[in-house]
Amino acid sequence: MTSCDYCGTGILFGANKDGDLRFCSPDCATKADWVRAALALPREEADHCVRETHQSPCPRCGGPGPLDVYTSQWVYSALAWTSWGSRPEICCQSCGRTKYLKSGVFSLLLGWWGFPFGFVITPLQVCRNLGGLLGIGAPDPGSPSPALDRMVRLRLTARK
Repeated sequence: MTSCDYCGTGILFGANKDGDLRFCSPDCATKADWVRAALALPREEADHCVRETHQSPCPRCGGPGPLDVYTSQWVYSALAWTSWGSRPEICCQSCGRTKYLKSGVFSLLLGWWGFPFGFVITPLQVCRNLGGLLGIGAPDPGSPSPALDRMVRLRLTARK
């Protein structure tokens, strides 16, 4: 599955393309210049910041690292309207699992109520959160993931 080059959300269909970059929405596509600038940062500067972030205390609970990007999935439905998405966040593994659990329960309770997409998207989002909760596809705690590298680079670019 393709991922958004700005936010990291998985793209099932309908990617917005800008050259070799892929985006999940027109809003993310407007940030293509940021993504290009982030990719052009000096490797040494970015690597230092990524390693520093990876070993920092968790911004949510204050607990020890390592930190990485944990992306929970959500879905909300009401009658003929369904909205779904992802929430990537830099945090420790414990906080990441808590996010998966909360988003899974939220989706399980509020995702089914839209026709027809609520019935299709809800099981998908709940299974994604369950997989994250069980550690399927979890980042290696020994080294920063590509998702952490991307988020740190984008934050560095935003500061400049």
